[in-house]
Amino acid sequence: MYYRIIYVLAIAFTMQSCTWWENRNNPYMDQEITFSEQIGPIIHKNCTPCHRPGEAGPFQLITYRNVAKRAKMVKFVTETKFMPPWPADRNYTHFLDEWGLTDDEILMIGAWVAQGSPQGDKDKVLYPPVYAEGSMLGMPDMTIKMPIPYHIKGNNTDQFIIAKFPYELERDTFVSAIEFSPDNRRLLHHVNGHIVQYDTGMKSNLNGGKYIIKYDRSIPRHLLYMELDILNDDGSYPYLTSSIVNYLPGSVNTQYPEGIGGIRLKKKGFFLFKDIHYGPTPIDDIDQSSINIFFSDKPPVRPVREILLGTLGATKVEPPLLIPANTIQSFKIVWNVPYDLSILTVNPHMHLLGKSMKAFAIDPIGDTIKLIYIPEWNFRWQFFYTFPYMVKVPKGSTIYVYATFDNTEDNPENPFHPPRLIRERQGSMGTTDEMFQFIISYLPYKNGDEKISLDPKTEANH
Repeated sequence: MYYRIIYVLAIAFTMQSCTWWENRNNPYMDQEITFSEQIGPIIHKNCTPCHRPGEAGPFQLITYRNVAKRAKMVKFVTETKFMPPWPADRNYTHFLDEWGLTDDEILMIGAWVAQGSPQGDKDKVLYPPVYAEGSMLGMPDMTIKMPIPYHIKGNNTDQFIIAKFPYELERDTFVSAIEFSPDNRRLLHHVNGHIVQYDTGMKSNLNGGKYIIKYDRSIPRHLLYMELDILNDDGSYPYLTSSIVNYLPGSVNTQYPEGIGGIRLKKKGFFLFKDIHYGPTPIDDIDQSSINIFFSDKPPVRPVREILLGTLGATKVEPPLLIPANTIQSFKIVWNVPYDLSILTVNPHMHLLGKSMKAFAIDPIGDTIKLIYIPEWNFRWQFFYTFPYMVKVPKGSTIYVYATFDNTEDNPENPFHPPRLIRERQGSMGTTDEMFQFIISYLPYKNGDEKISLDPKTEANH
């Protein structure tokens, strides 16, 4: 599954210096381009957030020394637009925090490399922002670590666990964002997290029962909850808030402006992860991931809702998701919208055979509302795509999602050689099975929602 990355890096490392032919139309060749003045800011904005300690990048791109020794590779991956990754087509729709360089920035990098990658005036170096370790959102107010590490067996099979992360606060607290911070990014496939909360006096010991149990679908869920000691002391069920924190490969957790989303967190409870999924590995490994909590002074005004379409969701995949060997097949999801929605974020999801996905709505008068188009699916980069402003989808609209899957030898991500029949298995989330999902985060529509910015750096108007 890593053939594409290996191929690109191999070419990048063997590239020779730029030729006159390559640079003849580069307007920056006549200017002095240095790391300290032009290149450093580009790198710090677009590369450093992932290429720093504790994040997904396999090496650091922070200092001049970091970047200069990989200058030719940086030039190649930016010219080919392999990096920074952004699978969604910008010509179809735009989202907040899009990764990607402008044409001028790409040309500047090319000229800098052709000029020998000069550092420039050291006194003019702009230092990168100070990042919070283990967070893409900033400095969290509280971090909760998996109470005990999970030892991943090297048996080449998918592994699923249920885990609880207990917490205790001084008092009930408003929370604006919750971020899952993966420890073992190589093997962690996905996480769906919920919150269990207790009223005062209803739970004396949060540390009773097990912290981690292997997920076995044949065991009734209430027996699993007993092993985790989830129930109140009197045997009744506590409060559960579903789907409050999620993770997929390459994703960055969503943070909305004050008043949108967020929850009131009771002083005692725990995060419940019903399915932490680790992909297959031939060697033993370990994971001890964390959760970052961001407090708020204001209560959540408009809690965010979510609907899952497709596999395991509210609508079926048509035709049934079955992909014979040596074929390329397309499928669709159709959902009739029952009331006016304000869409905030969309999250497409497929596995290794995914090739492309497009989603849009047709409103009652026949106009098209574009949602997202991913022309080249990449399993390792599955973003939560947040619109700059809420997108109204009126009652009576129909949302269509189309996806194509490539189950041939030409697909370098295909896990089987020769290819074999791959299908959606109801209830299975295994990496080598397939899924076709489209997840929508939304609010019930209010007049004027289209004018509300979803950028947390701006003040939302409610």
